[in-house]
Amino acid sequence: MIKNNESFITGEMLVKYYELNKKKKEIEVEMNQLKDVFQTYFNNLVGSEKKGEITISGYKLQRQIRKTEKYNEDETIKRLEELQMNDLIQVVKKPDDVKIKSALNLGLLNPNHLEGCIITTYSPAILVKPLTPR
Repeated sequence: MIKNNESFITGEMLVKYYELNKKKKEIEVEMNQLKDVFQTYFNNLVGSEKKGEITISGYKLQRQIRKTEKYNEDETIKRLEELQMNDLIQVVKKPDDVKIKSALNLGLLNPNHLEGCIITTYSPAILVKPLTPR
């Protein structure tokens, strides 16, 4: 479809993209419904935090359980401070976007002061929709 460094986009391509995207969303909804059924099945069979496995019609259905642990920040900091283990607490310095924007709006900070400090990122997104409702 690309010829001499020129891109050709056709109406057929837009229709196909739109239809495929619609199907993708429908498939995701249906897959999530099936996943919920599978989770409920294993919850009833082995419990909510246990792995499970069944084989039906030549297919194996497995549920794996991933365990993640993280510290409750407020409770852990409180406890570490009580134990006088302040070296185990991180102090994170980061710019406060809201306060910076307020300072700029109030004229307390000049945009030139922050020259070279702003990182701008762009991410392309494709959206195709019919001009008339379908």
